[in-house]
Amino acid sequence: MLRSTSLRRVAPVALLLPLLSGAPTGWAPATADEPVAGSLQRQFAVAADRHGVPESVLLAVSYLQSRWDAHGGAPSVTGGYGPMHLTDAVTALAEAPHHADGSEDARGDEARPPRLAAETVPPPVPAALPPRLRTLERAAELSGRSAEELRTSTAANIEGGAALLAAAQREAGLPASTDPAAWYGAVARYSGADDSATATAYADDVFDVIRTGESRTTDSGQRVALAADPAVAPATGQVAALGLRAPARGPVECPPSVACEWIPAPYEEFGDGDYGNHDLGDRPGSQSVDYIVIHDTEASWDTTLKLVQDPTYVSWQYSLRSSDGHIAQHLSLKDVGWHAGNWFVNAKSVGLEHEGFLTSPDSWYTEAMYRTSARLVRYLAKRYGIPLDRQHVLGHDNVPGTVTSTIKGMHTDPGPYWDWAHYFRLLGRPITPSAGPDAGVVTIRPDYATHQPVYTGCVTAGEACAPHGSGAVRLHTAPSADAPLVQDIGLRPGGQASTTGVNDTGARASTGQSFAVAERRGDWTAIWYLGQRAWFHNPKQAPTAVNARGMVLTPKEGVASVPVYGRAYPEASAYPAGVPVQSVSPLPYKLLAGQRYVVGGRTPGEYFFAPTFDVTGHTVVRGQEEYYEIQFGHRVAFVKAADVQVSRA
Repeated sequence: MLRSTSLRRVAPVALLLPLLSGAPTGWAPATADEPVAGSLQRQFAVAADRHGVPESVLLAVSYLQSRWDAHGGAPSVTGGYGPMHLTDAVTALAEAPHHADGSEDARGDEARPPRLAAETVPPPVPAALPPRLRTLERAAELSGRSAEELRTSTAANIEGGAALLAAAQREAGLPASTDPAAWYGAVARYSGADDSATATAYADDVFDVIRTGESRTTDSGQRVALAADPAVAPATGQVAALGLRAPARGPVECPPSVACEWIPAPYEEFGDGDYGNHDLGDRPGSQSVDYIVIHDTEASWDTTLKLVQDPTYVSWQYSLRSSDGHIAQHLSLKDVGWHAGNWFVNAKSVGLEHEGFLTSPDSWYTEAMYRTSARLVRYLAKRYGIPLDRQHVLGHDNVPGTVTSTIKGMHTDPGPYWDWAHYFRLLGRPITPSAGPDAGVVTIRPDYATHQPVYTGCVTAGEACAPHGSGAVRLHTAPSADAPLVQDIGLRPGGQASTTGVNDTGARASTGQSFAVAERRGDWTAIWYLGQRAWFHNPKQAPTAVNARGMVLTPKEGVASVPVYGRAYPEASAYPAGVPVQSVSPLPYKLLAGQRYVVGGRTPGEYFFAPTFDVTGHTVVRGQEEYYEIQFGHRVAFVKAADVQVSRA
């Protein structure tokens, strides 16, 4: 994840540099060998021919791993390099798991002592990592290419991937057929999955790409195309001969189109009345499920599973593996996980942790994981009636602090490198214009690949991160790139301007978030943001936002300002005897007269009282007070319905 104390990772990364053949190697452009248009397409053709792999199979496997991008030589979240996502074990080491970092109380409930989890599982050593995280080593042996070439040269990387596919076909005792349908088992093996369901789901996705075809311009400016082959009928029975285990499905709640297994989080009591690592609930009977929260883990897959099975740690509903999109479910959806740092959100959300690392600052996520995650989110949204928009599908970095004192400690994952535009296309809700040029609402949507604002602090404080696509725009106090960034008085009570730090969300608007327009001036657009005008560069020839429709709210007539809250708790009179009243404490921001904010939904004030292991005293307190969720800054917020008036923008 991208988080406030990522600088703690500097020493471990430095120790790994000799294993990476020096720092420059890790960041060397993997596009230097393809300066001519069409050369990337030819590299796939040459590698396929050399190793006897059907070109469509090689292209489809690469698409599912990387969408044919080279990512400038930067490794993925699991240490995968280049278009074929060849994994190098050393880059997949992590020092501090996601929830072990910072001051955020993952539970976020003031009625109980803070749950500040500590790291309980040491990072793995390279030799102990599974083969799926060490495919670059095998590709080097098979192709004769050096590890450095496989990391930094797209041609070598593609050849390494072709060599792995050819070896998988040979090892299955199958001929190097020219028929793509004969390669289903080799494709399943390439996934690295150790269970048959995941390998099958991965191979199904690859052959779906072959059937439908794909074409796109890559991050290196290369146009690559795969012609559709709708008649391909793969030999799906080949998976049975791979000797893979059957997954422990258990009582999973997943769509049938994904591979999902049950790895439960423990509900256990331990010492002094404390317990973990979640709360038993009765959702949606007791409370509606309104949010889906997207996290990344900052830990290896094996470490993630060990942590979520630790009763002294914290919990979430699902973990997703990067290399192949495999899903593990840990909690029944009726129960409440401790993951978002805000108890109101925890009680009404489902948490998805995506395998990810900050061993390299510009880590990227595989297409396999994006696709599986999108299928899971679509399933959850349909099951609970959750709108597929950015005020209900939240990043952890969009969850508000509960009160003023918790704002600084909130986490910042999945950060500015998560591709929300692509994710929402996979969700079937692409972010497109829905209004004309004079619309009162805009939805942020820069071109992810070409939009590369400078971030700092990925490795060393103040130093620029490597260039990388981003779905976030930067917000200024005036329509000029030289103007200071807007202030976030919750993060900086002294009134200092926000920074370009990769973990600083104070002046950042992210793809899919919708804001009310305050003013337009030339190539610049101002939005209402954290109680102020905030300007972002939005040129007509390369827009970073689309015009949209929406409902907005503003203070009621005659009211100068209304308070803003980080949770929607009931009024004091709603609490029964024996349940301590939770404060309705406003955040330090104000929603001022004349300002407008986009409405996400209306919700009753609710509080889930669950302070003990024994569930007999658990209850949901629901009041008469109602709230609107709004897109207030980079994080959402709540205002009392009685304080505002709503209208169409």
